[in-house]
Amino acid sequence: MINRFTVVVSALAAAAIVLPAGAAQATPTHTPPSGTCDPTGTTPVYRNKVPAPKTVLGFDLGQQEVTSAQSDSLLDTIDKATDRVVTGTLATTAQGRPVRYAIVGDPANVTKAGLATTELAIKALRNPLTPSVLATRLAKHTPAILWVTGNVHGGEESGTDAALKTLYDLSDRDDCAARKILDNAIVVVVPTQNPDGREADTRRNAYGFDMNRDWFARTQPETDGKLELLRKYPPQLYIDAHEQGGTKYFFPPNADPIHHDIAEPAYDWISNLYGQSMIDEFTKRGIPFTNRDVYDMFYMGYGDTVPTAGFNAAGMTFEKGGSSPIAVRAFEQYLTQWVSLSAAASHKESILTTWHGMYVEALKQGLAGKLEPNQVYNPGHEVITQVPDRPVRHYFLRADDPAKKAAVESIVRRLQRMDVQVFTLAKSITVPDYKEYGRAPGRATLPKGTYWIPMAQGQKHWIQAMLGEDSYTPFPYFYDVTAWSLPLLANVSGGSSGSVLLPLGIPARQIPAVVSPPAPAKKPAVGVLELSATSTSTVESLGWLRQRLDREWKLPYTKLTPADVASGKLSGVQVLLVPDGPVSSASTALGQAGRDALKAWVNGGGRYVGWAGGAELAALAGVSTATFTAPTSDVPGSLFRVNVASGPLAAGVGRSAWSFYSYDSLMRASDPAQVVASYPAATSPDWFVSGFEVGAEELGGTAAVLDEPVGAGHAVLFAADPNFRALTDGTAQLVVNAITADLPSGAAARTLAAAPKAAAVVPADHEAAIRVTVAAADRAKVAAALTGLGAKWTEQTGPSGSVRFVVDNPEGLAAEEHPWAAHLPATLRTAGVTPVAVVLP
Repeated sequence: MINRFTVVVSALAAAAIVLPAGAAQATPTHTPPSGTCDPTGTTPVYRNKVPAPKTVLGFDLGQQEVTSAQSDSLLDTIDKATDRVVTGTLATTAQGRPVRYAIVGDPANVTKAGLATTELAIKALRNPLTPSVLATRLAKHTPAILWVTGNVHGGEESGTDAALKTLYDLSDRDDCAARKILDNAIVVVVPTQNPDGREADTRRNAYGFDMNRDWFARTQPETDGKLELLRKYPPQLYIDAHEQGGTKYFFPPNADPIHHDIAEPAYDWISNLYGQSMIDEFTKRGIPFTNRDVYDMFYMGYGDTVPTAGFNAAGMTFEKGGSSPIAVRAFEQYLTQWVSLSAAASHKESILTTWHGMYVEALKQGLAGKLEPNQVYNPGHEVITQVPDRPVRHYFLRADDPAKKAAVESIVRRLQRMDVQVFTLAKSITVPDYKEYGRAPGRATLPKGTYWIPMAQGQKHWIQAMLGEDSYTPFPYFYDVTAWSLPLLANVSGGSSGSVLLPLGIPARQIPAVVSPPAPAKKPAVGVLELSATSTSTVESLGWLRQRLDREWKLPYTKLTPADVASGKLSGVQVLLVPDGPVSSASTALGQAGRDALKAWVNGGGRYVGWAGGAELAALAGVSTATFTAPTSDVPGSLFRVNVASGPLAAGVGRSAWSFYSYDSLMRASDPAQVVASYPAATSPDWFVSGFEVGAEELGGTAAVLDEPVGAGHAVLFAADPNFRALTDGTAQLVVNAITADLPSGAAARTLAAAPKAAAVVPADHEAAIRVTVAAADRAKVAAALTGLGAKWTEQTGPSGSVRFVVDNPEGLAAEEHPWAAHLPATLRTAGVTPVAVVLP
């Protein structure tokens, strides 16, 4: 069976690249100089063939922040002045701005023919079945592909200015330090990943997306276009330049946790080749820096984790303190870029050889069904969750439910567009150890047409990162969410097997663009209520909804404010969508007039569909009798199976779904008949959590979704955001149904009185709070540390008698933007505190 399976695996590489004689990369026009050449100590020598940036911009790079238009102008000028550079556009933003890139290298390598040759060679090196002799030859004669990107967060500007300086120097310098890079690499430079955000000086793009969380989902054109260019020019090094609070500089090694299925050689490059090179340079210059704190490598939505897991690159996040002047910020960003590029160029041949070896090793691991184990990388930490000691050789996605066709195809498309080989079963197969997602292994027969994704391929690490049922969080610190399994997010049936199988499969057809869930069949008059114009939770939740309505469902809507509701502008609206936001201030903004208008509208047949803060507002406004309480559990962002009752809201969903939950209020219906979806008891066989949780059993029996008949209308409420980051397609189907389904009022419908009544009690607003949960014995130490930072907080009882500090963050700042949040883990460690969990915004 092993030999037969190996033959099938060989078929996966039927398209393996075999370069024709003479197709290896052209020899550089300059031979690298003998002896040492200090990357930063060498005196720059310019050819003066490329206009200096000051002649184009009117100021030197680093004197002031460039605009997106000025950045584009400089790219064009450099491109026209030298044969070392070619430029292009990888995407267009919502506001019509181009996302520009430049490729710089030796002239022979950046011609159309040179780039095509490099593409072929790199594709062969990425193929695990390429013979080692050919791989060695290619590693010697092929330039490495190194990426430099900046400004994915619009208000973090200095990465752009530094990237432009790096591009200019490589376009015109002719000294040994520049030649070392030019002779051994082509460098892809994307100065501004978020031009809309840069122009607005906002972290997010025009749709409210934090695009450093969007990488695997690819909901935004800026992200999608970038990944397509990455597929064309797969990196061995990827630099993502950010800014953080304060003045210090962060570069790797990273903080724990590190995702378990990241190839070890890649992380070794990050920590020991590039990290050590920057440590040496910054130490020599006396520039303050930090590492091994705050910035982990766990969630698969970042500009470091995705290049690393998806391309075996050294993906690195750089963070310069935004309180420094632009000249200092731009210089230090330039320094890390130049030092990293130089280190890669100096080790080009071994890097490319090792890079090929990672794909070979991935194939071997896939054949053996081996998952990489969890480990911690920083002294003093301990693994809290280990990857199960169970082989995984295959993943399967069922395709026999017509209602889930779009959902399944959207997953397959995402896999294919990361170069994963996907097959369909040409005949049914019986799997002795089939582990359906969230269930125990058992014998199962999978029908013809099921999608089969074998682990025995070069993209094994990416497959596990995307299709694994759990992230197996190794360490209780969370810079972001801990669950993102594609089948769970899409609520499709699938599972895995560790058996040695020989399915009869054929390559799956390439899936075209698909909308999942499909657009509503009906087009009611929709209003969208914006709870706040400034809060982070509203900007994001509303933006994620706008993405669905505008770009995917093409469903027109009217945006309303609480003041609009109070002034009677609900007239003509049939469905009111109310995403997350600060509920207390929104209720105040509604006032009694707004609450009365809302009640009258629902009584008269309006449908109120709200989630998270939008659901709590329904209770505060008297539209719903649901109650909400603050959680005591620690769940930084995980997926829970919920049971779904039959009825019109369950159409296309099935008997269960996966709800994304993160410190959301617990919702309880006044009448069990109103519950559409509920969390099972923790003792139930239906209970399953993907991601980290402590104390989550408190969710058992509470409502995830309810439908309350009100007069001639309805209040459909979701405890958590069913459209989280516009990637939770499974629960977004419930939103589609809530908009369009026939919902009979029923005998239990109640009529709302317009008279004031006692306001419902809902938990206090905590805008992008910082959360620290510790043992009760550490309470005083944490309080002292937070006092020293000038923090304000409330205390809650956490799981098992622990204490949770919920720290105010009234401006909704992300950890990079916050003046001290990024330094909190180190502060706690200095205070001698080992937290149960630390969650940063």
